[in-house]
Order: sequence, then C-alpha cells, then structure tokens
Amino acid sequence: MELRHLRYFVAVAEAGSLTVAAEQRLHTSQPSLSRQIRDLESELGAQLLTRRARGIELTPAGRTFLDHARLVLSQAEAASEAARRIAHPSKPCFTMGFLTGHELRWMPEALRILRDELPNIDVMISSQYSPLLADGLSKGKIDAAFLRREKGLPDLAFRLLVKEPLMVVLPGDHRLAALKSIGAKDLESEIFVTVSNTAPVLRAVIDKYLKRSGIDITPAHEADHLAMGMSCYLPTRRTFSLRR
Repeated sequence: MELRHLRYFVAVAEAGSLTVAAEQRLHTSQPSLSRQIRDLESELGAQLLTRRARGIELTPAGRTFLDHARLVLSQAEAASEAARRIAHPSKPCFTMGFLTGHELRWMPEALRILRDELPNIDVMISSQYSPLLADGLSKGKIDAAFLRREKGLPDLAFRLLVKEPLMVVLPGDHRLAALKSIGAKDLESEIFVTVSNTAPVLRAVIDKYLKRSGIDITPAHEADHLAMGMSCYLPTRRTFSLRR
C-alpha cells in the first residue's frame, strides 16, 4: 500500500464520484483511478465502496478506512513539513523603521550594515511617522528605528545620531530672501505653514521656539512633511537657519 492509494481513495470518497475525482481533483483518467481503487481493495481484502448510478457509496469498511486514511495523510504531511523546516530553516526577520521623509538619508547605509553583519536575515522596512514607529518598537513589531525621541516611553532606548536645525523655507522672490539671515520676529506678519501633529515632538519644539522668541503666530496651514529637508524638493526656494 502506498500513500497515493490513500490519496486516491480519499479523493473519491470526498467527491462521491470516480469520474469527478479523476477529472477535477486527481487529473487522471477514470479507468486508471478505478484500477488503483481495486488494487487497494485487493490488498486490504475488503470492499471499500459500492458503485451506484449516481456515484459511489462507501461501505462500512470504507467509512472506517476513510478516517484512518485521512489521519495517515495528515501525519505524512506533518512529517514532510517538519523535514523541510529542518532542511531549509526560514530566515529570521528584522524590521527596520524609518521616519517618513528620511528614508533616503538613512536606509542605504543601514541596509549595507545589516547585510554585512547579519547576512542570514530577511529585512523588512517600515516607513511611518515618529509616534507610530515608537509604538511599533514598544509592541515588538519593529526591531530598530530612526525616529525622534518620543515622550512617555521608558522602555525604549534612544541614541542620538543627529540634531535637526530649525529652518524657514521661503519663495525665491520673497522680500526676506534677500537677507543674509532672518529671525523669528521677521516672520510675525507672514503666512505661516507649520508641521502638523503627525510629528508632535517637532511641533512642540517649533511652538516653544516661537514662544521663547516672544511672537505669537497662528499657523495658516499645517503639513505632514515639512521636516523632510524641503530644500531638496523645492529648488526654487531659499532656506535659512533661524537665529536663536
């Protein structure tokens, strides 16, 4: 008796028809399938099914044998899967997070280091806003990330890599663009676009800077990606570091 005999028998029993099992499930000819079933019955010394006008019907011996055949096939598949896992173990996965807009700055070097240091791992990339990256780190969904120092996360270890200067971005023909440097006071009467609360840490830094500078600016607009280094994406603009 071979496993294929069991597969053929289970397919016929579940299809309720030799013809249907042969054509739709086993992709073989009906006479060949009938011969395989007869060989199985001959080896067992018991009739497993009865042929009817509308298909087949399992005998009491066939119904009993069906349960055991399914169990044997299930155990054989489990044994095969276990052997495959041992022979070809799946690679561990390392998830690296990047602050939205900063992927090109950090990703190439990070991936190079991971390939050199951990060649036998699969690397997954998660590009999100800083609060979402921090949440993913806390929940173990992300292994390491480039993000800002989010508050209220004592279980995370942060290492300072770079300090971001506050910049103001102006149209090239703006009246302030002719100046060598500008201060916060110069912006007081301007239409002001600030970062949205998708970056709460950066937003708080900007708000505190304006307050410390003694000016009250109500932003006319908010944008999600002001922290990406806009001078790279707006070549007709001019950027200035803000004076303290």
